[in-house]
Amino acid sequence: MARRFYKYFPWLFLLGDILVIGISLLITHIVVSQYITISDMNTSLYGLYLMIWLTLVAFRKDYKVGRTTDYLFTLQRLFGSILWFFSIISVLWIAFQAYHLSRLFLLVNAGSMMFLLSVYRVSVHIALKQYRSKGGNYRNAVIIGKGGTSYKLAKVFQSRKDFGINFLGYYDDVSTCLETRGGLDDFFREVRDMDLDLIYINERLDLPTMKRIIHYADENYIKVKVIPGGNLQLEKKLSFSKYGDFFVINVNAIPLDSAINRVSKRAFDILFSLFITVFVLSWMIPLVGLLIKLESKGSIFFIQLRNGENNKVFKCLKFRSMTPNDYADTLQATKNDPRVTRIGTFLRSTSLDEMPQFLNVLIGDMSIVGPRPHTVPMNETFRTQIEKYNARHKIKPGITGLAQVKGYRGEIIRPYQIRSRVRLDYFYIQNWSMWMDMTIVAKTIRELGFNRDNVY
Repeated sequence: MARRFYKYFPWLFLLGDILVIGISLLITHIVVSQYITISDMNTSLYGLYLMIWLTLVAFRKDYKVGRTTDYLFTLQRLFGSILWFFSIISVLWIAFQAYHLSRLFLLVNAGSMMFLLSVYRVSVHIALKQYRSKGGNYRNAVIIGKGGTSYKLAKVFQSRKDFGINFLGYYDDVSTCLETRGGLDDFFREVRDMDLDLIYINERLDLPTMKRIIHYADENYIKVKVIPGGNLQLEKKLSFSKYGDFFVINVNAIPLDSAINRVSKRAFDILFSLFITVFVLSWMIPLVGLLIKLESKGSIFFIQLRNGENNKVFKCLKFRSMTPNDYADTLQATKNDPRVTRIGTFLRSTSLDEMPQFLNVLIGDMSIVGPRPHTVPMNETFRTQIEKYNARHKIKPGITGLAQVKGYRGEIIRPYQIRSRVRLDYFYIQNWSMWMDMTIVAKTIRELGFNRDNVY
């Protein structure tokens, strides 16, 4: 087994980072020099720039590419590192009044670093998977206890060579097959000669046997993992909670249960919505309000009760796009709907009628990204018809969401449309990340410019 891989790979990984950032700095220098004079810039600061990045990456251990992680996880880690990096640079920029590092320089460099490092990191991830699938950087593993889901795990090892797990066989006192190497006594006799890295234990093993195996593994630096039974092989990410010395498995925990994740998402919501409120809504509300008033009587805002987090009802704000009517809560807008005013047609076709919801975000009733809220009557109807519909309310509703950027927006005509929305909302809740939020915001901006289908 080539254990030297982990000795040299981190250094090669960091060297690649240095080369990529060097190219990024060169590109930034060339681009920025077209607009401002940077001949007086102290280029020796580039060394400090690189040292800060290397220290941060080493501390965050970005070079550890998990055997079962996907490319999205690699990009998420990169995004987090870049966010931390430019936060540190910004603090130093202000503290030491390093104004020769212009805002334009930092902005261009952030963009080039994000692009180039994304290409580099994903390329490394792909290359490492290919290397593992061909027999490199492998780890020797055995499974103790053949019953239950042990067989399925062995099949995964055999079909997913890119995981780099070299499955040596089972040890079991009862079940026998071609891959069974022997019983538990045979395991303890042979283990010293196996150069073992991983032991997978079937959950059905008795506690004394488990403790004996774990004790041996601890003494010999071998990782031990327990294979959950079929009842816990769910399509969910499981987590654990500890009550004194007792552990329980959380089977329906979501990423936003984490305080750090909630604070990160709320901070993004406040900063983004505050920017829109100050620089857009401050002039848009008076202007649009005047146009609405000139065409029809009534309030400039349409305030509608909708279901939010934990099904709590809140007042959702929109620019009024219809003449006042008694069916606004129960009858969806349709194509050529006679209730829609002329200014309302424009507002709805451009989604500008939703802009006041940034105030809902500031208040805390909504988020920038999340499942779109429905009216209370529609919510009651869908709740009884669609499986897992209520799971949408585990988090705050959003101005935009994964379902919307996938094309499921506007009027609901057929049952598959609401089922698809719920399925995508559920996926978003179970797999939330800041990277996903940023991606959805970017795609929403693109959709507003190029895809106006089903919006009326």
